[in-house]
Amino acid sequence: MEELYKISGVVILGDNRGKEMGFPTANIALHKKIPEGIYAASVTINGKVYHAASFVGSAKTFQKTEVKVESYLFDFNQDLYGKMITVKLYKKIRGNKIFDSVEELVAQMKKDVEEIKEFFMYK
Repeated sequence: MEELYKISGVVILGDNRGKEMGFPTANIALHKKIPEGIYAASVTINGKVYHAASFVGSAKTFQKTEVKVESYLFDFNQDLYGKMITVKLYKKIRGNKIFDSVEELVAQMKKDVEEIKEFFMYK
């Protein structure tokens, strides 16, 4: 499977919004131009690869302008702050958009995760 984009960086502290919504993310700064949106992705940590849903962009629903990569790793629950990770983006699921409420965003995130799991034929 060929990736569309590849980004490496050190996991930085975010706003913890993802964790509060049930989707904890590993965030890295973005230093190149990548179309904003949600992607089927993989995240490599210390040579181990995890499937993920990755968001590239600014959190417009929360009036944020900083562009970064936020990855929700499936079946993963470890502290990654300060660790180097590599994110490979394989398929864009949808673009970045503003949601009217956090509930609407969470509902869409659940759909995105299901679509990405189907893409990876995730069990």
